[in-house]
Amino acid sequence: MNKVALGDLTPEDESKAKGNSSFASGNFSEAIEHFTEAINFAPTNHMLYSNRSAAYASLNKFSDALVDAQRTVKLKPDWSMGYLRLGAAHLGLHQHDESIAAYGKGLDIDPDNEALKYGLAEAQYDQAARPWVSPDNLFEDALSDQEMWTRLASDSSTREYLQNPDFVMMMQEIHGNPRNLHLYVKDPRVRDALIVFSRPIEAEPVELSEVETEIKERKAEAQKEKEAGNVAYKKKDFETVVHHYSKAMEIDDQDISFLTNRAAVFLEMRKYEECINDCDKAVERGRELRSDCKMVARALTRKGTALTKMATCSKDYDPAIETYNKALTEHHNPETLKKLNDARKAKKILEQQEYFNPQIADWELEKGNQLFKEENYSDAVEHYSESIKRNPSNLLAYSNRAASYTKLGALHEGLKDAEKCIELDPKFVKGYIRKGAVQFFMNEYMEALDTYHEGLKHGPEDLELLNDISRCCEQVNKAFHGAQTPEELKEKQAKAMQDPEIQSILSDPIMRQILNDSQEHSAAADEHFRNPILKNKFYKLLLAGIVQFG
Repeated sequence: MNKVALGDLTPEDESKAKGNSSFASGNFSEAIEHFTEAINFAPTNHMLYSNRSAAYASLNKFSDALVDAQRTVKLKPDWSMGYLRLGAAHLGLHQHDESIAAYGKGLDIDPDNEALKYGLAEAQYDQAARPWVSPDNLFEDALSDQEMWTRLASDSSTREYLQNPDFVMMMQEIHGNPRNLHLYVKDPRVRDALIVFSRPIEAEPVELSEVETEIKERKAEAQKEKEAGNVAYKKKDFETVVHHYSKAMEIDDQDISFLTNRAAVFLEMRKYEECINDCDKAVERGRELRSDCKMVARALTRKGTALTKMATCSKDYDPAIETYNKALTEHHNPETLKKLNDARKAKKILEQQEYFNPQIADWELEKGNQLFKEENYSDAVEHYSESIKRNPSNLLAYSNRAASYTKLGALHEGLKDAEKCIELDPKFVKGYIRKGAVQFFMNEYMEALDTYHEGLKHGPEDLELLNDISRCCEQVNKAFHGAQTPEELKEKQAKAMQDPEIQSILSDPIMRQILNDSQEHSAAADEHFRNPILKNKFYKLLLAGIVQFG
């Protein structure tokens, strides 16, 4: 693989490269930071979520690894590596069925992938061995010798293996010392045996008590109401949906999904108070029942959405933001995180709108101007900044702050403000004057000349622009030729005259006229500079030493 200079990479690739480097050196926390940064640049890049999932898994943060793995598979369902990450995360959480299923899907895509094969074997081993192996080696108590052979012989997938002496020997060794299972787990016959052992033995039907029967029937009836509600939801018959979900809640108050589903309907009906009320009940009831944290998080997220819909001012977003944060504490969900970020952005926009006041902005501008005249540039910047906050489209505030930054030597900040002036109003000549001045003090004379000539398009008779152009040209002349002796300058000119391009420029009648005008009437020469082609030709003569200002 060819090495790429870091400067040639996109921000996404640069962060990814740093993450890979940190991961390779075993610094997984740092790798997560870099991969997260890369995801911010490219939120749909499945490989970044895959890499971060691996880093989380390396830190035993399997819940976070699972979220990223699920995102990977969602973005790229035909990529086998995503299922490798998904299987590893489920395995870390001891979710064996899900892990085995994930590895299996990966192998459907890439049947020869050794990592997936090993992962599947490891998941099957862990599932089968976990109930048996203990520090006291209680294998025999969990699965007797007779029961082992009986189960192997009764299952069609392992029955024929018993005719192979090497298989029988391996199973005897495993039964005698389960900790040696890892020595044989790569043998597909052993993996088949483990699958047989992992299957629960069908128990004899148990007769339910009257109470248990009633509970089972009640839950079944509640599910029927829920399903009826789901059908009505597809038809957008919300009143009927609410009726069925409410009925399901009355029948079975042990399932908070009925509450969260009804809250979703109220949300769509724009009955936000009712939605919030149901979400609060779902959270409270969910904690009483020790429900799945994902269900509680879902209720909190739904409440946050309702609060966001109700927001009319910036402060109204505070309870929504707080609720989203609580939801993320319960369960880290990418969709909830996006809603949180959207709420923060909306709050910021409203804050800016609420702060908007052109009258105060003008007052702050005048105060800044007075301080600028007093050469108190630092305090002037503060007032210009306040003016901009009060009125972000205030051109003069940006222009004057650019001038103040330039006086303070904060050239990069001055450049940003000057460019903002031009962005807000490309015809604002002062913006070009401010930008050219900053470039001049940064010794970027040619760039400054380009900026000044761009300004001339909007103010062809602006004396300040014309004077700045002359000053800049003089500085260019000094910068390129001021330190040369007359002999060195003469030698440079002679060499330049041998250049065909220079000869062509000098033979151009229009250029000869410009050279004559530049000697007699600088204002007339500036008139020619409105043509970018002639301007560039003049710059070439200037750099070659053919043209000088004295």
